[in-house]
Amino acid sequence: MSEPSPFEASPEALPARADVVIIGGGVAGVGAALALAERGVSVLLCEKGRVAAEQSSRNWGWIRRQGRDPRELPLMTESMALWRRYAGALDTDIGFRQTGCTYLCTTPAEAAEREAWLVHARDHDIPSRMLSRAEISGLLDTRDSGMHGAISTPDDCLAEPSLAVPALARHAQSLGATIFEGTAVRTLMRIGGRVSGVMTEHGPVACDAVILAGGAWSRPFLENAGIALPQLAVRSSALRTGPARANAAPPAGMIGAGGASIRPRRDGGYTVGRAGAARLDLVPAAFRHLFAFLPMLQKRWRIVDLGLGRSFFGPLGHHRWREDEVTPFEQMRILDPAPDARLLTDVWQKAQALYPQLSGAEKVQGWAGMIDVTPDEVPIIDGVPGLPGLVVATGLSGHGFGLGLGAGRLAAELATGEAPCVTPDPYRMNRFAASRKRAA
Repeated sequence: MSEPSPFEASPEALPARADVVIIGGGVAGVGAALALAERGVSVLLCEKGRVAAEQSSRNWGWIRRQGRDPRELPLMTESMALWRRYAGALDTDIGFRQTGCTYLCTTPAEAAEREAWLVHARDHDIPSRMLSRAEISGLLDTRDSGMHGAISTPDDCLAEPSLAVPALARHAQSLGATIFEGTAVRTLMRIGGRVSGVMTEHGPVACDAVILAGGAWSRPFLENAGIALPQLAVRSSALRTGPARANAAPPAGMIGAGGASIRPRRDGGYTVGRAGAARLDLVPAAFRHLFAFLPMLQKRWRIVDLGLGRSFFGPLGHHRWREDEVTPFEQMRILDPAPDARLLTDVWQKAQALYPQLSGAEKVQGWAGMIDVTPDEVPIIDGVPGLPGLVVATGLSGHGFGLGLGAGRLAAELATGEAPCVTPDPYRMNRFAASRKRAA
């Protein structure tokens, strides 16, 4: 991965008050800060470590509508429009490009599933289509690709995550947002059963509303407040290459397949990974929410690795502390898990065999990130029942880079009572209530 580009946090002292406090400096938190600052709302964003230092700079950089859960498509359309609008207003070239996205189908069943999704594409005016056998062969530079089909969406986009989110944060600052790095929020402050502020490691800040956009850290934060959140963290690994040979097949945008997926980088190399392949490190919450996650685990049992290690008692396993105690957020400012070397070796071998675009490219670096996942792999963007003034935007489930700006905007609208850009119903927390009752 590339380190997040330099970001200069706000130099002034921590304010005593803001209209809205945002917890978390990833793409969703920064997206919320942008939306609020554009509306003239006083906003303070607190990041315990560095802006975009975790999954928001470790993802693949895909900004796609293709293949998404239909519940996400209205919000993703809003998010895509925001990416297009902001990309030209930033102080940095973030590598934002419309390159299209193609997913290869290795089995007839997979091809049928992708073709069935075209119904949703038509409903949302997405120009996706199935490719012909000749088009697939041309893409892979072979007469017989062995593929059973492919779906392609020409208006999907990409960007460089390590450049994009810090640049968006700087843009939010230019609009009036205040952003502090190295500032962990320990607890919520309440008056009369309503959120009235936050207690940070540097002192209290009063506010009217709080947006929790803490990614993998959202669940332990809420557990400490006595609120159950059905979200777990999975470790996902990826790698990047150096430039390919000059006579290699030209970049063809983002290409996915079961064995390996690639995304051309601004530096001439590629980001390479495998969709869905991850390690679920078991923590106490994994057993608490096991019933809710069983359908997802059964669906992905071939590519999700379960592990029980030191993480059981690690920072994501803690769930109780006081406002005057050092928290897990201060003990581990940045989650930097080790990549799965065996997985990446297999992914790299399959990618080299499949994609002529990688001809001559050398593997440069592998990395991993922690992804916040919900049982149905659709985010939670909602006010917390029973605690007015708290909005959660989390559980983006491994496809939140593209969705993050829309998720942040919706969270900002919910926090201020503004009419939402899309219906928030698909993202309600209470959709998991039945599974929580069965598990109790």
